[in-house]
Amino acid sequence: MAEELVELKVSGVSRNNLQIGAFTLLLDELDGTRRLPIVIGLSEAQSIAFRLEGLTAPRPLTHDLMTTIMHAYSIELERVVVSSFSDGVFAAELYVNGDNGSTCLDSRPSDAVAMALRTNAPIYATESVMMSSSYDTKKKEEAPATREGVELEGLSLSRLKARLQHHIDCEEYEQAAYIKKIIESRSQE
Repeated sequence: MAEELVELKVSGVSRNNLQIGAFTLLLDELDGTRRLPIVIGLSEAQSIAFRLEGLTAPRPLTHDLMTTIMHAYSIELERVVVSSFSDGVFAAELYVNGDNGSTCLDSRPSDAVAMALRTNAPIYATESVMMSSSYDTKKKEEAPATREGVELEGLSLSRLKARLQHHIDCEEYEQAAYIKKIIESRSQE
């Protein structure tokens, strides 16, 4: 039986404060309150931001070229799926259909999302990815001195980084500082 898919929408791209030169792609659950943050590189962030802002580069970007080639050969991008998260790395799949039938192609999530934005293909994540790597945007975090502090200690490093980015984005700097201390203490172990 296939795993349940959660439909997502791109809510934005922001500078990642944890890694120099990196950005965070923010994918929000279409019919819910969860947010999936994915760290991406500069060129992919620019490509996604260009499309979100309705801008056109003076020369075609790689994702524009790929879209043109797909259209030239009657290949349709049916959907993209953020399919797994392992050892701090996300993986995605492009589901395409053309004259030679349907196939699934391995992709980085940033490239898959950039292509989906150009072709209006839906974006999904597996429920297991959402369970392991997303956070609830509506859930009010408790203060560090409460039970939440104990729960944070048990989270994986990737979940801690996602929470840190969430608190920075929400300008909740006290919580962000607390989580940053936990992350730093783990890196010294």
